[in-house]
Amino acid sequence: MLISHKIQLSPNNKQATYFAKAAGVARFAYNWGLEKWKEQYNKHKENKANPMPSQLSLRRHLNSIKKEQFPWMLEVTKNAPQMALIYLGKSFNNFFRGTAKYPKFHKKGIHDSFSLTNDQFAINNSKIRIPHIGWVNMRESLRFFGKIMSATITRVADKWFVSVTVEIQENPHLQKAKNQGAVGVDLGVSNLATLSTGESITGVKSHKLLLKKLRSQ
Repeated sequence: MLISHKIQLSPNNKQATYFAKAAGVARFAYNWGLEKWKEQYNKHKENKANPMPSQLSLRRHLNSIKKEQFPWMLEVTKNAPQMALIYLGKSFNNFFRGTAKYPKFHKKGIHDSFSLTNDQFAINNSKIRIPHIGWVNMRESLRFFGKIMSATITRVADKWFVSVTVEIQENPHLQKAKNQGAVGVDLGVSNLATLSTGESITGVKSHKLLLKKLRSQ
């Protein structure tokens, strides 16, 4: 099964600037692809001899023109535009299956992010290595062990996070706290709950009634 672990990053100014630039490239590629998808789909409707759009054809098209038309894309990881187009294709697949709405253009400052395939980054304890900028500090180490599949760098307000997707063999479980015991709970009427230890937990109404009696004394 796949599971993701979201970790806050601690980038320096140069790294944070790179993140913003890579997210901008991803956003541009997604919007460019959405516009091209509409154009190709309309041409296909007019003449069935014209091919249907696909994320693969859009990726090939962008690769063939980005060096001349969008040279600034080369300043960030190649995954930023490529993964954006892959996600665009998934959005259209969900739309045609009836499980999602028609894809919309992405706006700057809303869900700024870019994704990396597992051959484009590495994790070592509480650090992640990202193309062009090297190692970036993470606030904690990756909790899950297994095959690392992908990572998505996302901005939330003025902070950056990485969500690492890991393929694991079995369901993960959190370790129990030390000296943690088990206790039964019986939900009642007069009391909110009665524990197997004999302790009673007073409900909201009972609590208000006791306060009223206390004030009247």
